[in-house]
Order: sequence, then C-alpha cells, then structure tokens
Amino acid sequence: MWRAIGGTLVILFLLGGCGQGETQKSDKGADTARSVPAYSAEAFFRTTSYRLPGAAGHSFSPDGGRLLVTSDESGVFNAYAVDLSSGEKEPLTDSTSDAVFGLSYFPADERVLFTRDQGGNELNHVFVREEDGTSRDLTPGERLKAGFLGWTASGDAFFVTSNERDPRAFDVYRYDATDYSRVLVFENPGLSPAAVSPDGRWLALGRPRTSADSDILLVDLAGDDRTPELITPHEGDVSYSVMGFTPDSGTLIYGTNEHGEFTEAWAYDLARGEVAPLVSADWDVLDVRFSPDGRYRVSAVNEDARTRVEIRDTANGETVAFNGLPAGDLGSVRFDRAGRQVAFTVASDVSPPDIFVADLENRAARRLTRALNPEIAQEDLVTGEVVRFSSYDGLEVPGILYRPHAASAANPVPALVWVHGGPGGQSRRGYNPTIQHLVNHGYAVYAINNRGSSGYGKTFFHLDDKRHGEADLGDVVAARDFLAGLNWIDGERIGIIGGSYGGYMVAAALAFSPDTFDVGIDIFGVTNWVRTLKSIPPWWGSFRASLYDELGDPATDEERLTRISPLFHAGNIKKPLLVVQGVNDPRVLKVESDELVEKVRANGVPVEYVVFPDEGHGFRKRANRIAASEAYVAFLDKYLKGGGAAASAAVAE
Repeated sequence: MWRAIGGTLVILFLLGGCGQGETQKSDKGADTARSVPAYSAEAFFRTTSYRLPGAAGHSFSPDGGRLLVTSDESGVFNAYAVDLSSGEKEPLTDSTSDAVFGLSYFPADERVLFTRDQGGNELNHVFVREEDGTSRDLTPGERLKAGFLGWTASGDAFFVTSNERDPRAFDVYRYDATDYSRVLVFENPGLSPAAVSPDGRWLALGRPRTSADSDILLVDLAGDDRTPELITPHEGDVSYSVMGFTPDSGTLIYGTNEHGEFTEAWAYDLARGEVAPLVSADWDVLDVRFSPDGRYRVSAVNEDARTRVEIRDTANGETVAFNGLPAGDLGSVRFDRAGRQVAFTVASDVSPPDIFVADLENRAARRLTRALNPEIAQEDLVTGEVVRFSSYDGLEVPGILYRPHAASAANPVPALVWVHGGPGGQSRRGYNPTIQHLVNHGYAVYAINNRGSSGYGKTFFHLDDKRHGEADLGDVVAARDFLAGLNWIDGERIGIIGGSYGGYMVAAALAFSPDTFDVGIDIFGVTNWVRTLKSIPPWWGSFRASLYDELGDPATDEERLTRISPLFHAGNIKKPLLVVQGVNDPRVLKVESDELVEKVRANGVPVEYVVFPDEGHGFRKRANRIAASEAYVAFLDKYLKGGGAAASAAVAE
C-alpha cells in the first residue's frame, strides 16, 4: 500500500504513450473493431513472470556463464540459474508455498543469496544456498525482517539489514563471505539504510521528514565515530533519495527535486563535499547506475507512465543500442563483473518482461526467455493509450485506456476505472495479466493517475495531501463522466476496481458518491484510516512521520480520518461489491475487509468476499492470482455486464 516516501518511485520499464499535456478523446478506431477468442485467467497467468536480482547483487555467476533469475513457472516464485550457452534453467530453490527471490551470486563461487518470507507476512529473511544445494538462514529469529544491502568490491563481505534489535529500526551488519560471521557496523537510530559504497567505507541513509521533505546522511564505517552526517542541508520542502555509489566509491549519486518540478540525478563528491548535476529530464529521473568497471552509465526516466532507459558508454559518450530486440522498453539492466556482458528485460503492454543478454562488444542480443503463454496470440492483447481528461476543477488528469478489440460505437462495452495503490503510486505501462483478462472479456479499463500520483511533478503529487478521499476521489468520480462520453463505452455500465489504496478509493467512491459507479471491486483496501495508521508495521517506523504528514495523525486528526473512512459510512453503499483479502496482510489488516463486508451486507446489498489464507498484501501464488482474476470477471459478468445501473439498483432495493 505504501510508497517510498521522500524517495523516487521505481516500478517498471514499459511502453510509451502520448506526451504530457495532450488530451485525447479516444473515439477513434471504431471501424477496426474485431472479435477475439475469450481466454481464461489461467491462460493469462500461465504467462511466466521473470525477474533479475536487484542492483545491489550479482546477476551473473563468477565465470559469466550463468544468470540468476527468479521465476514463477512452478506456480510459486523460486530462484533459477540460466545457462547462457544452452538456455537451460536449473532450479536453485524448490519452495511450494512461500515466494523465494534470488538476491545475488557470490563473487568467487556459485553460492547464491536469496530471500523469502512466510505466507506473505513480509518478514523476509536472507538465506544462502551452498554449492552442494543445501540452504541456511543467515538471519534466524522470530518476528524480524531482514534485507540485502550489497557486496564489497573485493567480494570478501556483504551487508545485511535487520530489525532484530528493535522492530522499528534496521541495523546494518557486515557478513564475512567465507564463514558468515557478522559484525554490527551501524546501530540505527531510526534512519533508512540505502546503500554501502563498494569499498565498504560509506553508508548512505535516508531520513524522511514529511511527505515533501527528506534528507540524506552519510556514515563513515571506517571511523570510530559513526554518527550520521547530514549532507543535504536545505530550507523548505525538498526531497532527496539515494541512488547509489560510483564503482570507485568516490561519488554518491542521489535524486532531488530541489531544482524544479521533477527529480534530477546529482553527484556528491565524497572527498570534497561538492555537488554537481548529472542527469535531468522533463520527467522524473528514477535511477542512475554504473557498470562495475564504471564504463557504462545507465539512467532511467519516468516518461508519462513508462520508463525510458539509456545506456551510455562514458568512454566515447555514445548511447548503446543492441541488435535483435523486439519492440518494448528495457529494464533491470545488470552487467557482469568483467564488463563483457549485460542482461536486461524487454517488455510492453502486450509482451511481459523477457530476459535478454547482450555482448557489449558486438551489441548482439540473445533472448533467454519467452514469458507469454503460447496459448495466447499476442495480437489478441491490447496496447494501452495514454489519455487525459479535464477533471472537476479543470485539472488535466492522465490515465491509461485499454479498449477491447470488439468495442465500437455499434457495440459499446462496459468499463472500469482502475485505481492504483499508494497513496502516491502510479499506474504504469506494461503487461498486466489482470487488466488483459478483463479487457479480453469485454471490459474497457481506464487506469487513472489521479492527482496525488507519482510521475507528474511535485505539485501534482502533493495536490491531495490531507485531502485523500476528497480531492483525489473527485478525479476518480469525474473519470466516469469522461468514459461515458466515449461512443464505444456503455455509459450505463461503469464500475470501479482497485487494490490497496486503490481498494480504499473503491469503497470511498461507493460510500461517498453512491450513485456514480454501478459496481465496485475492493482488493485489500483500507476502510478505517484511524486503525490503519495506528497499526503501521513497526518496520515502517522511519516513515511514520511522513505518512502522518500526508494522511493525518490519528492522535490529532481522528475526526477528519473518520470522515474519509468508508467503514463509518458503509450505510450509504448500495451497489454490488466484491472484496478480496489476504489473511496475512500486515498493512491492511483482514479485519478492515471483514467489517466492511458485514456492514454492506446489512444494507441488503450483494457482497461477495474472497479470502486467501496463504497470502499477504498482494498475491504471490499463481493459483490465487488466477482465482482472484476469475472472481473479478464472474462478478462483473453478473452485476455489470448483466444489467448495469438499473439492474444494480434493483438488486440493492
């Protein structure tokens, strides 16, 4: 549910749309309507999800011959080693219940670090898989959460964060790469560890102050005094976020919106304390990284809900382009340590992320995976279109519109407003099996980026501060009229769907504007802000002040938080509702959904409730994702496609 406040939101690396400020009516294309086969949710979710390790780890084996990949091809995420010569995948873990994600190869051998939680409770531990195939928990203990922070350049040690000492703070430990003995190198007073320099000397930390203001601090781990030093003194509201260190450990790269609407990448010289601009654009710079030898610089820019990635050869200033790639956007760029190869993903709305590897000398790329289920014809999928509309106060609001192939003025289709999580998230371009399943079954989807969303400048981002469920909800409500005005949409059959904060917006729309939408699908959404803000998981302690600044402090803002909480106004809800929830969700507690379901049923309104006993905040198991997506379509077929507003009203009565 939560975003990384005070930092940059990095999500995906996906396919484009219209430029900023461009508003489109999207009535075009009625003469190209065509029928396509109806696929099951299982067909869409039989598409395999592939992921490369995070930038802190080593994706390539020491000899460069294998690649560490996480895949859900078994139905549950597990770690695999892909042979770059044969393309064969060797399973490194065999979990049948909890999702496992690969973190890194060891620099000198084929041991692997990976992470897993328990049933979606987000209490991740860090494990090592030995070369003989056995595994060991390097962070044992109850009710603790651990994370991987990175390696030293020499490969003799790696760094791990853990809140075992204090659930509210993540201390930093240095682990010996040979015997796994560890040393506490930083006892955290409540900051957010972000990166360690390759030489192991510098630790960069974030300090969120409010939703608009944050700091970066540095600790010299080689010194006796490890008091964090503020390196971003400033006045007013400025956001700073750590991107990482340069390979020579001489410079810290960070993001800031100090100089304009959008986040830029700047460089902080550790020896001289001087700063200089590095990368800027007319959009947020999401990240800047370097290859291990420092030759190649990778930058990512959030351009209108897609990520534009550039790889620049610093030796000659040229932009690197690879041969043999399909249409789509690059993401998760990972170099081998020798500087000879690079792995990355390529994705689009109609093509899920596939992994490629390329030779940096001849720039020839090879595909390693084919993620899309071969049962699905790619031409039957739908590419989204970035479309803007004028909201209730004239503000231009962007979103991504997915139009079923069969939709036309002669055959108008029902529609859904899809609300992203957050607060402050962003709907992004790229393959989404749930959206494609909905569209394939005849539902137009408009993934709105209402005011308060990331990616459109800091002014847009803060337009809903302490106005949640009011200012942003107004955009969502206005989206219905926008959709109803399209000649290929049935204006009498428009629903709303969303997860997490988007689930809250679903319940809020049904409670506070009960005649606007004809149905709602609430996926683990907040219903009682007072309780939710009081029950923030302890490991979010460093962000509590920022959350309270944006949403309100339950100790002082209880009246307003109660006013915007759908649970206390559930008596207004009169349209059919589907609620979906994971039992182990630590962010939106199951009781939130239980109570909403009970109250709405008391209104005599149809309510369907799907509960997954082995999931948390978001569904990791393929079988559960399939069941959820099938439930969405079955509910919509019954209550939206089956009758629209008139039928919904009749049922409610």
